[in-house]
Amino acid sequence: QVQLVESGGGLVQAGGSLRLSCAASGRTFSTYAMGWFRQAPGKEREFVAVINRSGTTYTAESVKGRFTISRDNGQNTVYLQMNSLKPEDTAVYYCAAGRGFLVATLRTTRSYDYWGQGTQVTVSA
Repeated sequence: QVQLVESGGGLVQAGGSLRLSCAASGRTFSTYAMGWFRQAPGKEREFVAVINRSGTTYTAESVKGRFTISRDNGQNTVYLQMNSLKPEDTAVYYCAAGRGFLVATLRTTRSYDYWGQGTQVTVSA
């Protein structure tokens, strides 16, 4: 069992930055692929970024060049650095843990076994 707790969300103006953190419980964090997803009101949950246990990353085209995912296995934490934020980035952001390895297969919600409760990110125009 893995428990995930996100933090770092908030209200920011367009063009600003935020760094989200996701702290995981347990001693097996390093064996999981970690993903970030987001869900805006009335929309489906969408993939943002993933980092596998080897450190390979994949980022959605909509945020490429602006968002960066990273992990610190010593701290059992995954991060999402978000720069140049836009109003359309407004959503609840979720982190998730999955057993997969190939990042190309880790872009759907069904690839993940554990989810955090989410943190709200609001970007004002």
